[in-house]
Amino acid sequence: MGPPRRGAVSGSAEEGAMKSPGRSRLRETSIEHEVPFHDVDVTNRVWHGHYYKYLEMARSALFRACGLEDEQLIPRRFGLYVIETHCRYVFPLRYSERMRVSAWFRDVEHRLAIDYEVTNLTQGRRAARAHTLLATVDREGRMLLETPREIRERIATTS
Repeated sequence: MGPPRRGAVSGSAEEGAMKSPGRSRLRETSIEHEVPFHDVDVTNRVWHGHYYKYLEMARSALFRACGLEDEQLIPRRFGLYVIETHCRYVFPLRYSERMRVSAWFRDVEHRLAIDYEVTNLTQGRRAARAHTLLATVDREGRMLLETPREIRERIATTS
């Protein structure tokens, strides 16, 4: 039988497929999505830039789950800006395939570090891993050296 394929999902899809060893997941939220035709290129694979759209969809769901889309908190009091992002592509997504994009906070002390895992549910394989780093600024646009307590508390109370 041999060793499992790299990136293969073992067990049920509900097990949080392929957890990153040694990394803390402060809060995890997942979305599922079907690849639309307008996201694929001539080879029937999702164009690499669309993965960032999928990450944004998962990050928005994560923020909603933590109450971080509250208009009294953000954008009236604080701003959150993406200062770094990276995506490693592992296995393609194709037209009409189902995907799950999971997002979680890895760290929230100084910046909001969010990790992602994109899973091709149709093929049962990891499609990509990614991370995003967000900095917090105050109303005047000054970068804060620590994530505000209010934001950290909202994340902690929903874990």
